[in-house]
Formats: sequence, structure tokens, C-alpha cells
Amino acid sequence: MVTIQHINKAFGKQHVLQDVSLAIPEGQVLGLLGPNGAGKSTLMKILIGLWHADSGVVSAPKNIGYLPENNPLYDDMYVTEYLRFMAKMTQVEHIEERVETLIERVGLSPERHKHIRALSKGYRQRVGLAQALLGDPDLLILDEPTTGLDPNQLAEIRALIRSLGRDRTVILSTHIMQEVREMCDRVVILSHGEIKADRPIDEIKDLEQLFREATH
Repeated sequence: MVTIQHINKAFGKQHVLQDVSLAIPEGQVLGLLGPNGAGKSTLMKILIGLWHADSGVVSAPKNIGYLPENNPLYDDMYVTEYLRFMAKMTQVEHIEERVETLIERVGLSPERHKHIRALSKGYRQRVGLAQALLGDPDLLILDEPTTGLDPNQLAEIRALIRSLGRDRTVILSTHIMQEVREMCDRVVILSHGEIKADRPIDEIKDLEQLFREATH
């Protein structure tokens, strides 16, 4: 369970988050929608502990996996070498077993012996997902995880993310409405640092209209 209570964050005179409150249960994939500057990235950085809120309370699992939008990777490493290295850095137990399990789960087996720089965008995203999952996190935060993927890669990564949400909490930040409809159980729309809508996805008839109304 992730609980966010009355979070506020400002940078100088700019109020980035204003009285944001959420409760996200385990096993739910939450889609975080909003225009640029709405506060999505700030909220995620507070959840992972990179930034502190000015006020309010955050209760989240200590074991968090994070895939940032730019997906920083060590291009000169081989796929398996990189995952083993990151597992050691994060003190993962049973490294060999964990790396092998994740390579299989995220579909990296055909590319496992390649340099990361030789991978397509889709396979680079899979490496980033595997890295985020190394510690078997209770909370997985994904920032624009499908940007730049071709249609085949999109379908595969979306299916993977849906499966990951079965046994953990997933927060997915995206600009793509179709992604929210296909992957998420619930949508939260941020605008100007405030929550403007919070609905189960199966109760929303027209997500695009809801987004327009919430961000107008």
C-alpha cells in the first residue's frame, strides 16, 4: 500500500504539488496522466526519496523499483554483465538466479550476450525494466516506459507491465491515453500540481474527454 497525504512541494514561488493525497493498494496499476509541468515527475521523485515534500506525509514500501524516462544504461556493458553489476550494487541476494529469472521474464534471452549499445529501443527498455525489478520491489514506478517504441514493441512491453502489476503496486506516468486504457486499473489526472480526477478505468466512458475537462 502506498499512502500520500496532503503533499505540497514548491520551488521558490512555483507551487508544483498542492495538497495531493492518494492511497494505492498492492496489485493495482495506477496511470498518472497530466500535461507537461503538472507535477507527475516531482511526485514520483518524492516517492522514491530523491526529493522531500515541503509538507505532508508519504508512506511507501522501502523496496522500490524505478525506471526513469531517459533509462540510463551503461552502453559498453553486455546485458547480463550489466544486470549482474547492478544486482551487486543494490545488494540483491542470489544474483545469478535472480538475473536469469528476469532475463527470461522480460524477454531478453535472444539479446543477453549483446552490448547494450547494440540493442534496439525496445530491448533497452526491457533491460531498464529488468534492472528496476532486480530487488523484487513492492512498488514499481515507471516514467514514460514506452516512449519511442514501434507497434510490436509497444504491445509486448504493455503486456509485460500488465503482468508485473499482478503482485505489486505499479505507478505508470504517461502521455498516452491508450496505454492507460490498456494497462491501468485506475487513472489519476494531475494539472497545475493538483489532482483533478481519480477514477477506476472501467468507470470512464471517454478518457480523452475527462482529460480535457480536468486539464482545461
